[in-house]
Amino acid sequence: MSAPARSYVRKVPSGRDGLWRGGPPALARLDIELTERCDNDCVHCSINLPAGDASARSREWPAARWKALLDEAAGLGCLVVRLTGGEPLLRDDLEEIYLHARKLGMRVMLFTNATLVTSRLACLLRDVPPLEAVEVSVYGMTAETYEAVTRTPGSFAAFRRGLDRLREHGIGFVVKGAVLPATRREMDEFEAWAARITGLPEPPSSALLFDLRSRRDEAKNAVIRGLRLGGDEFVRIARRHGEAAVDEWRGFCARSSGPRGDRLFGCLTAGGSAAVDAYGRLQYCLGLRHPATVIDLATVSLREAVTSFLPRVRAMRARNPAYLERCARCFLMGLCEQCPAKSWAEYGTLDTPVEYFCGVAHAQAVAAGLLEPGEKAWTVTDGEARARERRGR
Repeated sequence: MSAPARSYVRKVPSGRDGLWRGGPPALARLDIELTERCDNDCVHCSINLPAGDASARSREWPAARWKALLDEAAGLGCLVVRLTGGEPLLRDDLEEIYLHARKLGMRVMLFTNATLVTSRLACLLRDVPPLEAVEVSVYGMTAETYEAVTRTPGSFAAFRRGLDRLREHGIGFVVKGAVLPATRREMDEFEAWAARITGLPEPPSSALLFDLRSRRDEAKNAVIRGLRLGGDEFVRIARRHGEAAVDEWRGFCARSSGPRGDRLFGCLTAGGSAAVDAYGRLQYCLGLRHPATVIDLATVSLREAVTSFLPRVRAMRARNPAYLERCARCFLMGLCEQCPAKSWAEYGTLDTPVEYFCGVAHAQAVAAGLLEPGEKAWTVTDGEARARERRGR
């Protein structure tokens, strides 16, 4: 517990000691969803199961399996691992998994709501630092607003205690919020508070566009749909401190490669990242759960999954006529969140245009002067030229 951080850290210049000799790693980052379970029950959450769900807990991989997987990942060149959930601190063996990743030289990204941060864990993170800021989700500035989101009595006080422990032990962290009916009036307060406690000049990130549950829970998805902002409201919130966001939108479109054609996975590149859920199933990202895009690591090695299975997924092409008519021809790729994972969560397919994200992207484009009101981006033939011309205006 008190081992000095230097016993786990050796800095190596990227051009020495054979690091990535012969090209980029087969796997640069691995996301691990240690559990679907969470001690909160947030209204907008796209994954959570109850903390005491015995069935889920019994199926979760034990520490030994995760440690063996981390060994495999290190052999593929992985330098960063993200431990997330659910709430990963629910795992009794989190420290064991964390220390194994650090002994392998990996930087660890820990995503948590901080309610379960103990003095013991804070000491561990101090003595064996993760080398990445701990990311803490914050759901309100008062017990009333926080617990309107988490639906868990006492969670606000537990979150504040956990955050205080991180601060007292000098653990670097960032905070991120969620713009929900209970928290919309607190946005300015949240940003001011975040600047005070983190000392960071840039405002914290806040989720505004909520994903549906990729495990296709229609009852909970109906609740999430009811929390979503419309495109005009999204734009209004983004512009509340000026036009910087609109300038960024223009820049995104100017830098994007234009219409995506029938490619489904424009976000994925060789040597990128992969994700593994709590039960040992691998996919490109934790939201992408279409059966054709998931493989059970009980049946193949991590190397085979990353170097053989995932490239086949990346090669998939759209066939839906609506997608080919709209998304394939749209120049708003830099703005729109349309992707196979979103399509799967919304419709159970990989290539159905997601009307919600399409509407938000069009509202952004109108605000940025890239479209006229009512104009559809897939009908525009000079979209890339418009984006370049209007960048920085």
